[in-house]
Amino acid sequence: MSHIPLIDELALLAAVAVMVSLLLARLRLPPVSGLIAAGILIGPNAAALVTDREAIDVLAEVGVVFLLFTVGLEFSLAKLRAIWRLVFVGGALQVLGTIAVVTAIAVFGFDVPVRTAVVYGFVFALSSTAMVLRLLTDRRELDAPHGRIVVGALILQDLCVVPMVLIVPILATGGSTGALAGELVWAMGKAALVVIAVLLVARFLVPRILSAVDASRSRDLFLLAVLAICIGTAWLTSQVGLSLALGAFLGGIVVADTEFGHRAMGDVLPLRDAFVSIFFVSLGMLLDVGTLASHPLEVLGLFAAFILGKGALATAVAMSMRFPPRVAWLAGVGLAQFGEFGFVVLNIARQEDAVGAEDASLLLTAGVLSMLVTPLLARMAPRVSAGERILAPIGRLLRISTLEDEPEVTEGLTDHVVIVGYGVSGRLVSEALGASGAPHVVLELNVETVRAARRADRAVFYGDASSAEVLHHAHLERASALVITIADPRATPRIVATARTIRSDLPILVRARYLEDAAPLRRAGARELAVEEVEVGVELVMRALRQVGVPRNVIESRVSEARAHTMQSDRTALRTAPSLADADPRHRVRVDSVLLEEDAAAIGQTLVELDVRRVTGAVGVALVRGADVVQDHLGDEPMRQGDVLYLAGSTDAIARAQTLLLEG
Repeated sequence: MSHIPLIDELALLAAVAVMVSLLLARLRLPPVSGLIAAGILIGPNAAALVTDREAIDVLAEVGVVFLLFTVGLEFSLAKLRAIWRLVFVGGALQVLGTIAVVTAIAVFGFDVPVRTAVVYGFVFALSSTAMVLRLLTDRRELDAPHGRIVVGALILQDLCVVPMVLIVPILATGGSTGALAGELVWAMGKAALVVIAVLLVARFLVPRILSAVDASRSRDLFLLAVLAICIGTAWLTSQVGLSLALGAFLGGIVVADTEFGHRAMGDVLPLRDAFVSIFFVSLGMLLDVGTLASHPLEVLGLFAAFILGKGALATAVAMSMRFPPRVAWLAGVGLAQFGEFGFVVLNIARQEDAVGAEDASLLLTAGVLSMLVTPLLARMAPRVSAGERILAPIGRLLRISTLEDEPEVTEGLTDHVVIVGYGVSGRLVSEALGASGAPHVVLELNVETVRAARRADRAVFYGDASSAEVLHHAHLERASALVITIADPRATPRIVATARTIRSDLPILVRARYLEDAAPLRRAGARELAVEEVEVGVELVMRALRQVGVPRNVIESRVSEARAHTMQSDRTALRTAPSLADADPRHRVRVDSVLLEEDAAAIGQTLVELDVRRVTGAVGVALVRGADVVQDHLGDEPMRQGDVLYLAGSTDAIARAQTLLLEG
């Protein structure tokens, strides 16, 4: 039997990755760190168990393509428009600021030649798109305020790889500025044309293609079409010098704007997880253990520069854009590492003699170490308040919290509701309270959302609800309730805990996405929980049973059973009974059904004997018995087990009739 190329390396890679990841999982460490550690162990600079490194790199690149494609699937053109300011303003400040600071420190502090210092600036400006987006996705933080900042910076970093790759050879050879400017304009022009072409395809061509493929009813063909879009857009951007990752991200956005986005996500996820794991192992293979052993101080110094220096610069950018300390702190931690495209820039610089081999090895080793600890830092950062306390004076100096700027707006508030978040859920709660004349105030971290709401004269303010100071400015101590509508599983428990320190008896109502989030929130002090996956499931149960004609009392029993297996709620079953819409458009009269089971009090009696109409106000309109429908002389028909009686009347009258028929 012929030997399959690469099979030895893949088998070894998978086995070691599983063992190391299991070991780290027992130590409660992130699996991504385990994959990188496995790569360090089997890489060419340690045990040297993998020989075909180039093939592994190809598979790793495929993993990055799939990862960015699925991240794009979670976005859409509308979401991308919503963060454009973070991409072009925040991203530009982060990239240009990092390049300038690093170049200046290298030139004036360490007497490094300018061309080499600029390369250092490029390398430090780039973060790990694949790793950070994977962490944000796993932690469900892509839509969190710090997640939006990080995504915006990463998108612009990927765009900047093109001019960086063009500039490095010219720096090395001392080419003319005019030639450089011409090449840059031409490259960025091509990139802009490709992006415009992708967006046009997204709007006009892809929905039609996917609709035609879906009509074939072939799951294999649909998956093949999705892969063609993913790999095709990545290839297209690579032809004009842009990264494969950016093309895959655009491809995901293309599909996300169609009705097939969720289906595509489900089909691609298994492939993504397999190939991305190979990518993280390949990162570990880059670490040179010999360099770490021979130059430990230099490596640790560069490592500190990545984690502390670069993180501080990213945090400063977020603060300059008037994000509160907590958000700025988390964004800084998210961007504080070496990036995979920094490896590309370093390779080109080394080939062009802009950076020496030893210096490149030092940077690369320190960079891989920074990526190794990034998952650990991302897990710890939300629990560490020291960074926020350090940044708090700067936040006050920048007047970040608008509640502090306008104390008179909230000064007279009492028995009001404090709402955290002004997304769809927050707006619904705010509008309902406003229409009912109930006083309320909203805290929101999206600057553009706040500005739009204030223009519409809404009581929406820019502030971080996890800060006790901001909650005091909202006068939480004399509020009637706190309603948390944000979808941030890390920030929500922190807000609940902070609110509890201010007022222990405050009713706190919380939105949560998943049932697994409920227990930590209850421990933190949440009183009422609306869990999305439970509420959606219950709603679908009621609608599905109603659709197939199941009587209301049976539906309520099934709903109670569903809640008993998930979580209890004070919410009563939604009565979606058929209404007499034509006769009464205001829905004051309803028709509903009651199943008479074995122990029903009405068995053997008639409606006349029970005097249902006089006692309850409801009127019997029909009785379904097997395949028969009884309407004539309904009042004189003795009721039997299994009968379904239809009643007309008000909601209260029907409820009274149900009690009479079932309980007597």
